[in-house]
Amino acid sequence: MIGRRDTVSGAHFAFTDRWGGVSAVPYEELNLGGAVGDDPDAVRSNRELAAKSLGLEAADVVWMNQVHGNDVAVVDGPWGSGAEIPSVDAIVTARRGLALAVLTADCTPVLLADPVAGVVAAAHAGRPGMVAGVVPAALRAMTELGADPARIVARTGPAVCGRCYEVPEAMRAEVAVVEPAAYSETSWGTPAVDVTAGVHAQLERLGVRDREQSPVCTLESADHFSYRRDRTTGRLAGYVWLD
Repeated sequence: MIGRRDTVSGAHFAFTDRWGGVSAVPYEELNLGGAVGDDPDAVRSNRELAAKSLGLEAADVVWMNQVHGNDVAVVDGPWGSGAEIPSVDAIVTARRGLALAVLTADCTPVLLADPVAGVVAAAHAGRPGMVAGVVPAALRAMTELGADPARIVARTGPAVCGRCYEVPEAMRAEVAVVEPAAYSETSWGTPAVDVTAGVHAQLERLGVRDREQSPVCTLESADHFSYRRDRTTGRLAGYVWLD
């Protein structure tokens, strides 16, 4: 269920795999995405199971309506019952105990925390979002709440790797103009983009030194959802919160 978990000075980071939930094929088992065609009751149960395994209440987890952009929402509590979830690709909070979540199925989930300032962020960095600067935007929102890049801990989760994310040559060139570190080549010698490498290069330039990257490629791993591999599939989640 929880494929990876890490705690640093009271900041908690966790990434799910696809197992331990109740969803049926093709979303089996722990699909946490509510907009992929799965049974809403199954998704609700999966979110409760995942939260419980992390020692959280499902009601204390904030989700996003992700749209591959660079908008950021600063939150101080869960969305109200029946409230419209805003279309953003990063959320930031200074409220301890409030968990932020990001959904992915090949894109790079980015979790950030400054335990001293008590500020955390979760960002959804696909190729468009990485190019648009969603991670720098999240970092700016964190610093406005008192975070210091030198103290920020960054963790990126399972994502399609630069050896597998094949793109047209023109697209690779466009991405490389904005972020040269994302320039890549597949293991079979065709143009590719490495979104996670691009994210880490952005964080490095902004002064974030404490960074770790998941070794998991979602396309290669049968334990993880991959949209590029399966098209109709579930979504993984990354969670970040502070004690």
